[in-house]
Amino acid sequence: MALVSTGELVRAAASAGRGLAAFNVITLEHAEAIAAGAEQAGMPAILQISENAVKFRGGRLDAIAAAAAAVARASSAPLALHLDHVVSTGLLHAAQEAGFGSVMFDASKLPYAENVAATAAAVRWGHERGIWVEAELGKVGGKEGEAPLDAHAPGVRTDPAEAAAYVADTGVDALAVAVGSSHAMTERTATLDHDLIARLRATVPVPLVLHGSSGVPDEQIRAAVASGMVKINIGTALNTAFTGTVRMCLEAEPRGVDPRKYLAPAREAMTGTVAGFLRVLGS
Repeated sequence: MALVSTGELVRAAASAGRGLAAFNVITLEHAEAIAAGAEQAGMPAILQISENAVKFRGGRLDAIAAAAAAVARASSAPLALHLDHVVSTGLLHAAQEAGFGSVMFDASKLPYAENVAATAAAVRWGHERGIWVEAELGKVGGKEGEAPLDAHAPGVRTDPAEAAAYVADTGVDALAVAVGSSHAMTERTATLDHDLIARLRATVPVPLVLHGSSGVPDEQIRAAVASGMVKINIGTALNTAFTGTVRMCLEAEPRGVDPRKYLAPAREAMTGTVAGFLRVLGS
């Protein structure tokens, strides 16, 4: 199947009142597991590559992007390719040539006025090239290199009126909001503010995005979608499945040297995780 655009998948999910999962890709096994899990669940999904994943690849985007795109094209599931948490304008400008139809431009660490200016410029650049652009407003904690952040501390969560103004001033196609989740959670204990999600949905004219969904329990994810969330980002849950399986395999065979002996079970574990999240969104 040809790659489907992120915008097309998000619009379809929003119109149907359901969620659309976006899973982080770090290795080829991640991409293969996302495709296999989507096929098992009979659901669409997004393969997203973050700026941190590109840094892990020595700053080279093309190889991992080409691999993820090849996996997506070979899959029977509708899959999109998305560039996530982009801070560098250089990486932003590499998105089109690398085959991405969508980008999340992350200026959330900047003061509000600077965030608006930088994001508006990114949106103008993207829209001139047919690229769908997501941005973030509020403080979704747990990002690499940041101090721990209470997801419900004063001033952390996204203000609906400010979010509406932000969307109007930047022209973004979707907005990631802070409503109680956090990146890099290895336990599913997050509690979302569903009243805030509903108020954001009523105020903000573009689809809402939930980052840090690995730490959100199934029933909270279902409720978030019912309240108005559309794109649901998941990364750490795949890494937990991958690393836990590799650890068990190496403990069971400490003298083993063939990486296929642990990469194959790790990929299968991630496939199950992907299919599980997709079934939650499809239920």
